[in-house]
Amino acid sequence: MSVVVFGSINMDLVVRAPRLPAPGETLMGHSFETVPGGKGANQAVAVARLGIATEMIGRVGHDAFGQTLLQGLQASGVGCNRVLIDQTTHSGVAVISVDDSSENTIIIVPGANGQIDEVDINRLLPVLSQAKVLMLQLEVPLAAVTAAAKAAKAAGVTVLLDPAPARADLPDELYGYVDLITPNQVETSQLVNFPVTDLAAAEKAAAVLHQRGVETVITKLGKRGALCLSREETFEIPVFPVNAVDTVAAGDAFNGGLAAGLAAGMSLKQAATQAAAVAALSVTKAGAQPSLPTKEDLTVFLSNRHSNASKD
Repeated sequence: MSVVVFGSINMDLVVRAPRLPAPGETLMGHSFETVPGGKGANQAVAVARLGIATEMIGRVGHDAFGQTLLQGLQASGVGCNRVLIDQTTHSGVAVISVDDSSENTIIIVPGANGQIDEVDINRLLPVLSQAKVLMLQLEVPLAAVTAAAKAAKAAGVTVLLDPAPARADLPDELYGYVDLITPNQVETSQLVNFPVTDLAAAEKAAAVLHQRGVETVITKLGKRGALCLSREETFEIPVFPVNAVDTVAAGDAFNGGLAAGLAAGMSLKQAATQAAAVAALSVTKAGAQPSLPTKEDLTVFLSNRHSNASKD
């Protein structure tokens, strides 16, 4: 495989309503569905659908959700031989509310994801020799994330960390193992403990993260695109304009597009541009994993953009 994803596998319980409720308020929604999700699983699917060999390391519970989650990953081409079915707990779930403007709130109950430990690290170690990129997130225990990053760094594998859900207590040790970190504005602010609302603040934040040991910082700035600062180069990543339907998996799509590009041998700028295109495509469809584009989808999208740009 080229990309290994170490992280969470959830079932998303998605409700849709005209707007998000205020605290203590009850609203009438207009739809409900169960959708395979979890930041780790989403990112694995995003990479696999782009034609890159992908292996998932994680856990599901011994329940119906667990079987459905595994079947969904396998149907998308993700290797699941090293996903553990935990007999002691339920599968992770995320309760997601989405309003008519595509904004969302998410509550996560970790379940099996919260049990990930050194047993899972031992299942990760044998596949690192075949990997180019290890993808990490923060929906599983921090000690396991740090151990996985350390093992990948020792194996010469590029470590890509999506610091979400954001937390300010990441250990200095973890930063030292990370090659690329991809926070959004809110996550960046929490990591560096000051507001990140514009490009100047994003540059300042990147300098802080570089000092902590991270090689490359890509700060996602929503509708303003993203800013990439490595130790060798700095560039902006423009957004691809689309009609947004659901933003719930945009960050995971971005990371999947980035990892797939790096695994395929693209330059950092090429991979980041691909990441922006994959994220743009993902918000045009509802759901987490169902919204993630295939390699063919991406090719058509970029071809159409190029054709339209030529006409202009």
